[in-house]
Amino acid sequence: MEWTGARYADNPTAEAATWIDSPPEAVWPYVSDVQRMPEMSAELQRVEWCDGATGPKLGGSFVGHSKHDALGEWSTTSFIVEYEEPRVFGWAVEDVATPTATWRFTLEPENGGTKLTQWMRLGPARSGLSFAIDRMPDKEQKIVFVRMREFEAAMTATVAAIKDRVEAAR
Repeated sequence: MEWTGARYADNPTAEAATWIDSPPEAVWPYVSDVQRMPEMSAELQRVEWCDGATGPKLGGSFVGHSKHDALGEWSTTSFIVEYEEPRVFGWAVEDVATPTATWRFTLEPENGGTKLTQWMRLGPARSGLSFAIDRMPDKEQKIVFVRMREFEAAMTATVAAIKDRVEAAR
């Protein structure tokens, strides 16, 4: 990720992509089952569906429990705002109208396989990162850049892990 000088209010984005040697229908179960995500994330520790749900659906929600050496431990509730099997799975964190972050997986048929992209956008609502910015407002751009770089690295690892799992299951 290159330096952009973005501030939190700019709603910066990050993404990572890979090509998987399987059709979207084979990749879909790996991206739409959020309870699998902690296996592929150093930060996300566990996920629980809300309201007795056992899987994803548009409007459904889940709680993610996360941990970061510099930020501590926290839990957030996410709401599924995009669900088009087997193409798009997206969720808004904490509030649908003004989320602290928005995340999305897109699956596109490509060359007999799938182009898998994970994307995220920070804000517009305040998040845990906002507290670090409040303490050091003169370092806001650096704080945002470092966190976005962490997100990009984590997403790169996640899409690679999904690729490995899908292709190993063939």
